[in-house]
Amino acid sequence: MNAAAEHAIEIESGYLAGVVANLKQAGSRIVAGSTFDRQEHDRGEQVRAAMIDRRIFDRDRFAKLPHGRGFSVRGYDRRFLLWRKLKSVTAASVLVPPGPLLDDDGNPPPVTLTQLRDHVTELVTDAKTPHVIGVCSPSGFEVGAEDAKLDVPNVTLVLVSPRDDGGWKVTCGARKIDPRLLKLFDPEDAGEKLARVRREIASRGIDLLTGGLSARSMAERLELPEPLVAHAFELEARKNPELRVSRRSGQALLFRGAATYSAQEDRSMSLAEWIRSLFSSEGEEAKKINVLSERRAALSGRLNRIYEDIGKLEKKESDLHAEGMKATSQVVKRRVAAQIAHLRKDISRCNTSAAILSKQINVISTHVHNLELAQTGSAAQLPSAEDLTEAAVNAEEILEQLSANDELVSSLEIGMAESAMSEDEAAILKELQGDAPRESEPGAARESTGPAPAGNESARRQRGPAQAE
Repeated sequence: MNAAAEHAIEIESGYLAGVVANLKQAGSRIVAGSTFDRQEHDRGEQVRAAMIDRRIFDRDRFAKLPHGRGFSVRGYDRRFLLWRKLKSVTAASVLVPPGPLLDDDGNPPPVTLTQLRDHVTELVTDAKTPHVIGVCSPSGFEVGAEDAKLDVPNVTLVLVSPRDDGGWKVTCGARKIDPRLLKLFDPEDAGEKLARVRREIASRGIDLLTGGLSARSMAERLELPEPLVAHAFELEARKNPELRVSRRSGQALLFRGAATYSAQEDRSMSLAEWIRSLFSSEGEEAKKINVLSERRAALSGRLNRIYEDIGKLEKKESDLHAEGMKATSQVVKRRVAAQIAHLRKDISRCNTSAAILSKQINVISTHVHNLELAQTGSAAQLPSAEDLTEAAVNAEEILEQLSANDELVSSLEIGMAESAMSEDEAAILKELQGDAPRESEPGAARESTGPAPAGNESARRQRGPAQAE
């Protein structure tokens, strides 16, 4: 089975199932109408036509291809007793051109603006009724298709495509629509969004060691609401005692603080020791580490924003440089040269600010590292030199006694084995060691069977003197 076709079928099923669940949960609060009718459709005929054009006649292959399934929900209002009026049409559809899936490479390109317009026009049944159409493309959309405004009356279009990190990209093009409509065509529930944020946190663990994570920047990267990302930060901080969440200027930051070594964790501590620990200064290192780590996370966020600004300025400088190289007029070249000079000064100022922030982060990181070493050493509660020496002497005595007992037991076992051996077992043991002839030899057989026959008397007489000697 084609991997692209299998991926498209998986995306098709997941998208339609998610939209159906969202429609059932929303009901008539978002979609206009008091009664609703649902109709399903697919593009199986276009798949057959594409196969016929390529002279492919295989029913099994046809069944393994995505058919561009979808459905439409029509909302009605009652008029009088038997009549009803169409108030809204909500449609969800999957757009997968079948031709590329049948070719040798099997990788469909992004959907173009022409393909999207033709598909939306097919879904519109009544031009006078408001339509809300969500179109999903497993291969994505071209930039022109995402940013364009379709000139189709009474149609609100929502574009959906899968993301590489497992989520969904839900956009409405260049128009602004009700956010509830975007949520209606988003097949990813809150649990899956939180799981995606947790995976992102796990993949960026190195940033927690050197700084922190910003909920705002992560929300922009993952295309998720910022409050949801902040909630995921709090959930991770509850699971991991070393993680902390800070809110400065309404922005949530996740950073790694000090590990908790509280007196409550030691169940063997007596009441007097616990009261004494309340008035000690053992927890001061943890408080300092948390404060400094929070400050380092804030500085790291500022440093990342400055680096982003530097990247934008460098890109603009590169564009102006290319424009100046192409220009033929000296006036244009002078203007571009002045702009590039100002941009380079701004880049230099940003680099200076970044260098200062980097040094501050380095100083804080060094101080945090020293505090963590001090805290780890105090929390370990290592034994003294006298305790270590006494334990070593005791262990050496135990090992010597154990070695002597082992030798004694081994000698006793050998003696018992020899005394418990019978005469037959001893004879067999000699036979196995080669000290005595085996019973299969002729001489051993004659000796073990008793008197020899009379015919062998002469042989016995000849053997007798030799044995006597």
